[in-house]
Amino acid sequence: MHVGLVVAGDIDSRSGGFYYDRRLRDRLRERGHEVTVCSLPWRSYARQLADSLRARRIAAQLDGVGADVLVEDGLAHPSLVAANRLLETPTVALVHMLASRAREGVARRVVRRIEGRFLAGVDAAIYNSTATREGAESLGGPQVGVVAPPAGDRFAPSPSGPEIRERAAAGPLRLVFLGNVVERKGLAALVAGLAGVERAPDRDVDWRLTVVGDTGVDPGYVERVRGLAAEAGIAGRIRFTGRLADDAVAARLREAHVLAVPSRYEPFGMAQLEAMGFGCVPLASTAGGTGEFVADGESGFLVPPDDADAVTDRIRRLDDRERLAEMAVAARRAYEAWPTWPETLDAAVDFLKGVPSR
Repeated sequence: MHVGLVVAGDIDSRSGGFYYDRRLRDRLRERGHEVTVCSLPWRSYARQLADSLRARRIAAQLDGVGADVLVEDGLAHPSLVAANRLLETPTVALVHMLASRAREGVARRVVRRIEGRFLAGVDAAIYNSTATREGAESLGGPQVGVVAPPAGDRFAPSPSGPEIRERAAAGPLRLVFLGNVVERKGLAALVAGLAGVERAPDRDVDWRLTVVGDTGVDPGYVERVRGLAAEAGIAGRIRFTGRLADDAVAARLREAHVLAVPSRYEPFGMAQLEAMGFGCVPLASTAGGTGEFVADGESGFLVPPDDADAVTDRIRRLDDRERLAEMAVAARRAYEAWPTWPETLDAAVDFLKGVPSR
């Protein structure tokens, strides 16, 4: 089988979606299939949408690959929404998240319509979670599809139960926020929740927060979060590291008690699953796919989006070190039970082999 993998930008870029794309590419090749990566320019949404004016050229370019099937990363959908209707090669959308979920108001309605047209124009889809599949199908996406969720074994952590319990008992409650510092990821709600911990009458929780992620994507939001922390008098307990290499990320997770990313929406939550491998307890969102592998109150906590009071409550509960240890061990067990990358991607590869010609 010859697969054309269509992406927007550089497939070697650092993000969860591109990491998935690379793993799929590599697994296809390991299984003996040919893969041609087709990179479309990474630009603003409006400029990508303007590619509709050259839809025939894009369709000819993609058909010219000679692939049996085209797998199209959903991030490229504005460039492909018109071209897909002209293609002779069958198309499979690879949906990591719905772009419309990252927008508000009028922008969300406009992007939902465009995204719906893209999803209605493909022959099948690969989804990273059941939540993503349900959202895509509600927009008119194909009923023919497969859920092939990410794995969490990128870092190959191997802490023992006693090691996890020993870490839970020691020092201040160590929280890590991991991800681009943008509004969708919920850092403001986390900081507000920590401020609530400080306002509690007993104020007996000793905590530290390390923010690991790119602060250059939305500098205005970063400044707002810093302002919230300063106003609450907790800025001295929060450290921003910026973006880190994988080995440095692993080092932070190895030391942490909690991975706290209470997003407004999380299509899957690969960072949460990876952290669970280290025995980190995830504090995540009820919105999206994280609940597909985090059992609320057992292997982690799920809170509603933008609910700072819920964040405060869960952090105070996690300062009970016996409870923290039990949940950390449960998080590690849940990680161990999850499929590995080869196991989950084999479902996607086998699915692609069955996509019929147009």
